[in-house]
Amino acid sequence: MDDTDFPTPDVPVESIAPEELKRRIDAGENVTILDARMESEYDEWHVDGETVDSINIPYFEFLDEEIGDDVLAQIPNDREIIVLCAKGGSSEYVAGALNERGYDTAHLEEGMNGWARIYEGVEVERYDGAGTVRQYQRPSSGCLGYLVYDDGEAAVIDPLRAFTDRYLEDAAELGVELKYAIDTHVHADHISGVRALDAADVEGVVPAAAADRGITYADELTTAADGDTFAVGDATIEAVHTPGHTTGMTSYLVDERLLATGDGLFVESVARPDLEEGDEGAEDAARQLYESLQERVLTLPDDTLIGGAHASDSAVPADDGTYTAPIGRLEDEMAALTMDEDAFVELALADMPPRPANYEDIIATNLGQQDIDDDEAFELELGPNNCAASQDSLAGD
Repeated sequence: MDDTDFPTPDVPVESIAPEELKRRIDAGENVTILDARMESEYDEWHVDGETVDSINIPYFEFLDEEIGDDVLAQIPNDREIIVLCAKGGSSEYVAGALNERGYDTAHLEEGMNGWARIYEGVEVERYDGAGTVRQYQRPSSGCLGYLVYDDGEAAVIDPLRAFTDRYLEDAAELGVELKYAIDTHVHADHISGVRALDAADVEGVVPAAAADRGITYADELTTAADGDTFAVGDATIEAVHTPGHTTGMTSYLVDERLLATGDGLFVESVARPDLEEGDEGAEDAARQLYESLQERVLTLPDDTLIGGAHASDSAVPADDGTYTAPIGRLEDEMAALTMDEDAFVELALADMPPRPANYEDIIATNLGQQDIDDDEAFELELGPNNCAASQDSLAGD
């Protein structure tokens, strides 16, 4: 049975918007979620949080007229239950079935698809260079991006295709011209928005080293070599080649105060080294990553802010709500940044998480080797990113 094929419940069912659910979680409210998807889907990704009590009971347990007592025993009846599924069909049905039995229920509009459409912008308050930096956050996958704007101009780093209109709307609201759309590398977990923005008269930029990997449309865009700079008002964005996660991985130093590291370094971990060359090339990539971190990143002043392209569930936001941290603090807290090369490589290769869902198709799309429409692109990137190495092995004591 498809998620949209369920009959309308016989009783009214309240709905809750994904944004409202996110607000409650951010506010520290206790939230109880009944996730009606299959166990395998739930295990791959689900809504989580310190104050979230999440229960997974697949929708088919509620299809019989008499729901089993063992099923109902798992569901608290002294609080509101928010039911969710993939797209909002089965969750409305399940919420209605529970409502008929005296439970206080609501269902999440559009399910996990709706959750994946949440995209928030938070100002990086500790950034003290020219202009302003806003960090975009997609809580469903941990994807992060950056809007740099100053004196009527703006650039977006690591844009997502699904939110092309959002960047243009934000720029218009701020009264700035979106001048550049910049990628750090060929992403493996989401569809890049650089080409879509380039088609909307924003100058698309990809790393020159990434173009060498076989980007079919590189000649249509601007390529950024190591040391190239891009002016955004009085702010300067400098390309810093930092290979390791991929051969083309390029960080961008914003006015010498914030390094947008893509998937090279996160606030809780470092990159995984196996997504471009597979297991066979992972060791060489890990050694390349070690060199990039030691020679290109950790040589920057200790108070330079680091902002990656992702944040995992274990990442702790800063006081301003962004996933950014000074290099000096990361060096103090992350054991991987102070060990020798062989030890680093051993840890980077140990206990790597599963590769991102659909990563081969996503890479092929981002290289321009296959074309998909917007709906297909959105479906392809649903789920966690898994672009970091194991946080357990790389974090400090």
